[in-house]
Amino acid sequence: MQDIREHIASLRDDLNQHNYRYYVLDNPIIPDAEYDRLFQELKQLEDAHPELRSPESPTERVGAQPLSAFQQIKHKLPMLSLDNVFDEQEFSQFYTRTQERLGLAEPLEFAAEPKLDGVAVSLFYEKGKLAYGATRGDGVTGEDITHNVRTISSIPLALLGADYPAQLEVRGEVYMPAAAFEKTNAAAEKAGERLFVNPRNAASGSLRQLDPSVTAKRGLRFCAYSIGFFDGGQVPSNHFNVMAWLQSLGIPISPELRLCKNLDDCLAYYASLANKRPTLPYEIDGIVFKVNAFSDQKELGFVSRAPRWAVAYKFPAQEAVTTLKNVEFQVGRTGAVTPVARLEPVFVGGVTVSNATLHNMDEIERLDLRIGDRVVIHRAGDVIPKVVRTIVEQRPVDARRVVLPQSCPECGSPVEKLEEESVARCTGNLMCAAQLKEAMKHFVSRKAFDIDGMGDKLVEQLIAKDLLSDVADIFTLREGDLRLLERMGEKSAQKLVAAIARAREIEFSRFIYALGIREVGETTSRTLAEAFESMDALMKASQDELLGLKDVGPVVAKHIGHFFMADNNRRLVQRLLDHGVRIQYPVIETSQHLSGLTFVITGTLADYTRDEMKAVLIARGAKVSGSISKNTDYLVAGESAGSKLKKAEELGVRILTEHEAVQLIHDA
Repeated sequence: MQDIREHIASLRDDLNQHNYRYYVLDNPIIPDAEYDRLFQELKQLEDAHPELRSPESPTERVGAQPLSAFQQIKHKLPMLSLDNVFDEQEFSQFYTRTQERLGLAEPLEFAAEPKLDGVAVSLFYEKGKLAYGATRGDGVTGEDITHNVRTISSIPLALLGADYPAQLEVRGEVYMPAAAFEKTNAAAEKAGERLFVNPRNAASGSLRQLDPSVTAKRGLRFCAYSIGFFDGGQVPSNHFNVMAWLQSLGIPISPELRLCKNLDDCLAYYASLANKRPTLPYEIDGIVFKVNAFSDQKELGFVSRAPRWAVAYKFPAQEAVTTLKNVEFQVGRTGAVTPVARLEPVFVGGVTVSNATLHNMDEIERLDLRIGDRVVIHRAGDVIPKVVRTIVEQRPVDARRVVLPQSCPECGSPVEKLEEESVARCTGNLMCAAQLKEAMKHFVSRKAFDIDGMGDKLVEQLIAKDLLSDVADIFTLREGDLRLLERMGEKSAQKLVAAIARAREIEFSRFIYALGIREVGETTSRTLAEAFESMDALMKASQDELLGLKDVGPVVAKHIGHFFMADNNRRLVQRLLDHGVRIQYPVIETSQHLSGLTFVITGTLADYTRDEMKAVLIARGAKVSGSISKNTDYLVAGESAGSKLKKAEELGVRILTEHEAVQLIHDA
């Protein structure tokens, strides 16, 4: 039996090495037939000796039993989006702006790699073995696709060597090569099934199969583009070296990865890859440029949704020609009156487009756009389609000019266009149904008051029934009011009233965000909440006070000042408070009552991220460790706690729920 055990181990090692040379180094040393022979030999041995099977074996990629639904996985660090630039001028401005933020006069080094047109995923390795895989999702929480990523041959089930942290998150793109896409669609056509529109849709659809055996047949590949969370080890100090290190662990990286020493290098690489793009065996839609040094990345930081140290320089997207049938005007949450192009439907960038953004009247004038014109439509990735050019030579004789309406199409109030602004706005404010509806939706959204059950359709019903005239009216709703609505039963009404009651208690930053002040997003709302001790202090803040804060420039300071100078907005804030809304103001804790105690945090917490809980504990004098030992005083255990919980029980370490930990934290 020992000989068989050793032979199986040897076959696994050989096949893993051949996978590494094939998928990572692109340098196989044996023909496919010989690989297949070794694979079949291993499979037969494992079938004959099932007690010797291992989840890390190369044979375990064929797919497990189908799932009934995907579970959710919360990312240990958010998976953020990237800002885009679309031409040399925009990229040069990004490069210069990044230099200035770092206070550099000398050239800045960037790592550059193709932006694969696939699906962003997170692979989490524990002690060198693949623990789980997740989609990007909303950036905070993704879907558990572990069963499916295990079927992708280019993803190692176990890392090579031993030079890796105990916990390592690898981020990358799952994509479908052109050959696999053609093969998949040919099989679908033969079976009379629906064809995929493009490789990205095919990759996304294949990766989210409930039956992993389907995923296994689709020829998906993985390419790493960064690391996320890691613990229990060291990593190189810059992106370029990290990618080389990942490759040494058996993780595929892009063979097109380059180190650009200056702006000219970046632009030359873009031009080179743009020329090479048609010959690549996979789809790319641009190049991602990242500041190479992690120390510089840390200094540059993030905005709400994207890092300041990286940008996607997109290639020119597919374009198509169609006819502009009409221009309609829509009113947004802030009163912006925006023109929207209604088009003869046209297939472009993988989808059928019938509407396109026109931004504002200045854009219409720049395009010399008239109703009836033949126009060029541009669609870049998932960006909203837009009209980029008018074909004046094909203009019909009856083409009509686009005229800005004098009255709001929703409420009839005058439309105003200030000379210093390109956007026209309805002056009706909360009298305007369109603004009220959007303001309500924003107010109850997850990042604002987070009123569970009050979705868009319900908000629209409440407004239509005249039950809401402004956002403060939400807190006057009773079960009897709600029972008047369609499909609103007694239990649903009770649940919604309870959700409204819970929402009365709200953090200061979320309250500010809920007000919908122009250009005041989550980040700026947090800055304001940390800077002012009360709502009254914020409403009385001078422009100089506001301009002294990070994330607040002259334009944002002006918007904040104008908002609180308006009597109706100040009255609205007071009405909310009168209706029982209680603002939770940040409290700076100075107590060190946890000094000398060692904590470990495991599992998924409900109200804190692990990093937030760690920061709160440290602020009170505690030490937070990554591993359980006899010296650990407390284990804070959230949902899905694993081996750390078991070890804590074995060692007799006191185990706290999240609620108990919070009580201990505040028990000064």
